[in-house]
Amino acid sequence: MASTRSLQPLLATARARPGYLAAEHGIKRRLLNTDTAPILYSAHARVKGARTGYVEGDDLQIGLTMAKALGGAGDKGKTNPEELFAAGYGACFQSAMNAAAASLKTKMPTDPEDSVVETTVHLVGDMKKLDMGIRVDMKVSIRGLKKDQIEKIVNKAEEICPYSRAIRGNVTTNFEVVQM
Repeated sequence: MASTRSLQPLLATARARPGYLAAEHGIKRRLLNTDTAPILYSAHARVKGARTGYVEGDDLQIGLTMAKALGGAGDKGKTNPEELFAAGYGACFQSAMNAAAASLKTKMPTDPEDSVVETTVHLVGDMKKLDMGIRVDMKVSIRGLKKDQIEKIVNKAEEICPYSRAIRGNVTTNFEVVQM
């Protein structure tokens, strides 16, 4: 109770001035209201059997397996939620990088092999206590650009990527710029 009372002035300020705490930490306030914004695209997936079942989508059929590190079979040709998140976040972030580069008037390479995002999603926590989360490490390489140019693109992409926006404040994402 005492600790809650000590936070009251801070909480009151935060309620009165939305974005106050975020602005103080250099985080730009999000202006998009996702409840009322027009839908640009919708993806649907149906999962049956949890981590050892399968996923069906409009154009998708994927088998799931429990990773060996988690005590599962790690079946070849099947995937898991962390790999799916890594793939989705990496692809979305790379698209955001292309948009960010254009807004910064920086030309991105046209060969797909010259712009690479490697995303690793770590399942962290304590399974026995059912206290788990994820942490993300992302390596970004762009051939033909200097490190400081890539860093500017990555910073801007982090602001505009829908995945980055969705997990901001809840999932740690570590970025590493690697020269090609």
